[in-house]
Amino acid sequence: MYLEIPGDLGLTEEQARLDFAVGLYSSRAVSLARAARMAGRSRIDFQRILAERGIPLAYDAEDLEDDIATLKRLGQL
Repeated sequence: MYLEIPGDLGLTEEQARLDFAVGLYSSRAVSLARAARMAGRSRIDFQRILAERGIPLAYDAEDLEDDIATLKRLGQL
């Protein structure tokens, strides 16, 4: 997908990607993990950004599956 952002908005590409991902996450269109990937951030960093913006976490099945996969990869399960 290609999206042109007018230069007079003063947004960098990074900021636009972050704002877009936050918007999709807050409308529950994407999971936390997917939104973080879209924004180019770690899940922890993305969670911190959400907290700074006052956006509550919505933990869903995909998030749980990602956490379980991570624990298995780390040998914790």
